[in-house]
Amino acid sequence: MKTLAHGKQNLSAIIRIGKILIFCLLIAVEIVVAVNNRGERSNGFNALWIIIPAEVILAAENAVKIWVVKDFKHKIAFYVLDVLLLLVLTYFTTGSLISTLYIVILTEFYVSQEKLSGSIAMGVCSVVLFLVMLAVSNALKGPGVDVGSIVAGAFNDLIILVLHFLIVNFTLQIYRKNIEIARTVDELNDTNEKLVQANAELRTVAVLEERQRIAKDIHDTAGHSITTVIMQTEAAKLVIDSDPEDAKRKLVAANLQAKHALEELRESVHLLSGSAQRLTLREELLRIIHESSDGTGVTIRSDIDDIPLCDAKTRFVCNSLKEGISNGLRHGGANAFWFEFKKKDNTLRFLLSDNGRGADLSTMKEGFGLSGMHRRAESLGGTVWFEAENGEGFEVHIILPADGDRDQGEAQ
Repeated sequence: MKTLAHGKQNLSAIIRIGKILIFCLLIAVEIVVAVNNRGERSNGFNALWIIIPAEVILAAENAVKIWVVKDFKHKIAFYVLDVLLLLVLTYFTTGSLISTLYIVILTEFYVSQEKLSGSIAMGVCSVVLFLVMLAVSNALKGPGVDVGSIVAGAFNDLIILVLHFLIVNFTLQIYRKNIEIARTVDELNDTNEKLVQANAELRTVAVLEERQRIAKDIHDTAGHSITTVIMQTEAAKLVIDSDPEDAKRKLVAANLQAKHALEELRESVHLLSGSAQRLTLREELLRIIHESSDGTGVTIRSDIDDIPLCDAKTRFVCNSLKEGISNGLRHGGANAFWFEFKKKDNTLRFLLSDNGRGADLSTMKEGFGLSGMHRRAESLGGTVWFEAENGEGFEVHIILPADGDRDQGEAQ
């Protein structure tokens, strides 16, 4: 707002200096009028006895009007007094330079008036009053009034009044418009600075929120996986002598869970450092499948569409696949899986089925992973449900809304 403040200071200074100049000009013109009419006589006495007091009163009341009275309504009485005093001076002088006094007084009005409509009204009234004043003065001096001769005699003065109105008001309006433009520019600059600051704050908040999300993922997902690994290895230790095959399955599941935990920790570290490796969703899902099947004796067949997704949905789909495979191995004793991820119309369909022991859904209690899957799907506008029977395997179904805008952009 520095430009605006500077502009206002300049305008105030110009108005202040202008008022001083106007008053000095008024005094100078009054002196010239008095000097030019020093020998003028009216009704047998020297006209200066009337001219000088009238000029003193005119100067005094204009000083009060310029520097003391601020309210326009209170100035109206002074403008009326101006007209009466000018009428007196017109009558007792030769009439020369009266229009100049008129212009000086009008200049003060134009400078003080902020609205152009007020200046226009005053300009029109000034022309009419000037002609009326001349007519009254001539009527008092002579037996008759010739309107034509008055207008012809005052023609040059009228031209000066009109030109004075145009020049003064045009100059003032240009300067005031410049002040308004400066104010608008300052407001735009101030708004732009606030937007830049708000944008920086939003970026900071976004970074903090992303870090908090990553920290929560590390705590929830990786922590849960590591806890599961510990539980699986402890369980394998208990049955390694009595049931080696069961112990082997538990160790395989623990090994797979540990791989997933390590992968999640690496991904989180990459995200925090800002150097996350960018793979397509299909590549990410195939990588998870390969890590889960290589060296474990687990078979995972798949049918995956290459669908561009936002980061939030990509993370959810990948984590759901990891959770589903781990649960199938850990709880269902499965050794074969079918995974399908397809886009149909405007929805994404996720299906993971295994050949494990299945479960009775009426009595099954959802653990940390499955309940978290429900919450995350709902936050993304999707749904999750499970299908299972004892001895018939387990299925995880997820439906998510597709990224419509992104898909359209890809199509274009």
